[in-house]
Amino acid sequence: MILENFRRMNNWLVYLVRCSDNSIYCGITNNIGERVKAHNEGRGARYTKTRLPVTLLLTSRVMSRRDALRLEHQVKKQKANKKVDYLKLFSRAGNE
Repeated sequence: MILENFRRMNNWLVYLVRCSDNSIYCGITNNIGERVKAHNEGRGARYTKTRLPVTLLLTSRVMSRRDALRLEHQVKKQKANKKVDYLKLFSRAGNE
């Protein structure tokens, strides 16, 4: 039970999706497949609802929710053309 709770707590990641208008959206999730599906069904963020479909660009390595929220904040502070390069610093190997 403790190990299961630990895995759940440390199973968050930051992701970037490209919207149909070529903009980039950044968010966090603990289930990337369901999150991208939700975006494409119009159940994701308000920002992406009018910019469908979205395609997954990049994800970070897994981390705690707290760390994911902090990284998301840092990514969102980057200029649009730097977001992908910034998140690559925190991504898993072979995830491009």
